[in-house]
Amino acid sequence: MGNTRLELPQGTLDLLILKAVALEPLHGWAISERLQQISSDALQVRQGSLYPALHRLERRGWIKADWAITENNRRAKYYELTRQGRKQLEAEAAAWRKLTAVVDRVLDMA
Repeated sequence: MGNTRLELPQGTLDLLILKAVALEPLHGWAISERLQQISSDALQVRQGSLYPALHRLERRGWIKADWAITENNRRAKYYELTRQGRKQLEAEAAAWRKLTAVVDRVLDMA
């Protein structure tokens, strides 16, 4: 993908956040960095989008947050997936894969 940055379709950020914190608890900036790194810099999640999404996911009970000290010796909220969040991640990932497969089929029509 190189240096091409992508705009996320509506609702995709929640799925990506759930996936990022499924691996291990992360603070907000680390979530943003992980998504940018994994996407080879194609995704840059700005704080103005990230933190409202984190709060929304927390209100829905899909993630929980605890204060801890970062590797830079600062206090930060670390977010982790809840049991309900893990189920939601599985459901959303399956729906995303199904949707993208259908879109691929339509785009590949001769």
